Amino acid sequence: MSLDPDLDDVDLEILDLLQRNARIQNAEIARRVGMAPSATLERLRKLERRGVVHDYRTRLDPARLGFDLLAFVFVRTKEDTPFCAGEKLAALPEVQELHHVAGEDCYLLKLRAASPEALGRLLRERLREVPEVISTRSTIVLDTVKDDPALPLRIDATADEGPKETP
Repeated sequence: MSLDPDLDDVDLEILDLLQRNARIQNAEIARRVGMAPSATLERLRKLERRGVVHDYRTRLDPARLGFDLLAFVFVRTKEDTPFCAGEKLAALPEVQELHHVAGEDCYLLKLRAASPEALGRLLRERLREVPEVISTRSTIVLDTVKDDPALPLRIDATADEGPKETP
């Protein structure tokens, strides 16, 4: 794992606390990292200015809000206009993530819809209206085993070495 060399262990601990709970109070962060609240706040402001922390969000429960269906859609576009399509695909409100990918397809979309019928309408009516789109392949998620946006900042380096032999 290649980290920004300007990040020290305290920065990583602050980032880990924030990504797990963006509403955590500065005083609580300071207590957990063993620093004064003013020093902790200054570190946080530096991380924001450097773009390491770029926003704070609330995660909503999609099913409770009527977005019961999660799908991943591979999109193939005309070879001469892939980036025009990307902007148009990103503008669809149902698209949560849009990745330009290598391989046969050009994009991978993560999107939410209310139902299979709503997904069908989105694919037939709105996605197909993007003139650069040649084809789509969809995968509907049956069950989510893990959905954690947190980055693994605190991976123990010895974990990759496997079990230690005891003499």
